[in-house]
Amino acid sequence: MGTGVAVAEVRSAVRACLSDLAAGDLVLVACSGGADSLALAAAAAFVAPRLGLRAGGVTVDHGLQPGSAERAGEVTATLSALGLVPVQSVAVTVPPAGTAAGPEAAARRARYAALDVAVKEHGAVAVLLGHTLDDQAETVLLGLARGSGGRSLAGMPARRGPYRRPLLAVRRATTAAACADLDLKPWQDPHNEDFRFARARVRHQALPALEAALGPGVAEALARTAAQLRADAECLDDLAFAESGQLDAGRLSALPQAIRARVLRDAAIMAGCPHGALTAGHVDRIDALVTAWHGQRWVDLPGGVRACRRAGTVWFTSSVTKDGGKPVGRT
Repeated sequence: MGTGVAVAEVRSAVRACLSDLAAGDLVLVACSGGADSLALAAAAAFVAPRLGLRAGGVTVDHGLQPGSAERAGEVTATLSALGLVPVQSVAVTVPPAGTAAGPEAAARRARYAALDVAVKEHGAVAVLLGHTLDDQAETVLLGLARGSGGRSLAGMPARRGPYRRPLLAVRRATTAAACADLDLKPWQDPHNEDFRFARARVRHQALPALEAALGPGVAEALARTAAQLRADAECLDDLAFAESGQLDAGRLSALPQAIRARVLRDAAIMAGCPHGALTAGHVDRIDALVTAWHGQRWVDLPGGVRACRRAGTVWFTSSVTKDGGKPVGRT
């Protein structure tokens, strides 16, 4: 394997990410076959044994494009050739359009569900994801466009549960260069060039336009902003968690708005609202049940969830059933 600058940078990022694990632990690399996850897989195959760890790989076949099964087979063959063990391909069924927040969100939920199963099946302690600094910048811009608030502008966390993102400080150009240095042939996902998808438009139109207007360094600045906001968001989330057992309107109204909004948002998600579809506007309308109550009936939310106020308490229930619902809070 080559040892160019790009290869060294990716390996260094993976080494830092895995340094807290114990000898013998198994980590899985989620690999689509694209340059980012392929460079990540190669780095994990190199770094993990030198840290006394085991490294395997998982590719998820979403079945959304012709030849996806054959491509998944090619990815598993590449992962095995890199020395990853175990290697697994998992086929998932993505709900058709209209049954979820959108095709990208539906595919993401199916993918993470498959990865969760793989973690349990293989006894892995961590799953490595190939998101780069460029992905983080795109995520921040998408959150800004949706008006989703500080949580979305905080971008993707470096760690959440078993999931880790070693490459959030690494540029996409670096992973492509690493693959070239290692003579790896990444798969080019046509969805990344399809302007029907918002992320593709941000990648190929919005970010280049910002670079042209403001100068280089926009992606890095967006990623730094995400890191700064994440620290603030995590602090507020901890405070909200301590207040989330009750949805009494009187108690909620006494909370600072930033904490109250998080309590209501989390309760809505627990009631079934898709995470990516719940906007700040939705949360504002739920908040009005607490702070601007004048007898309004209810608030319809994504995922067939309805929020209402009864007997001084905010309740969440299904908007498609006739049951009376029940209060939902984090316990």
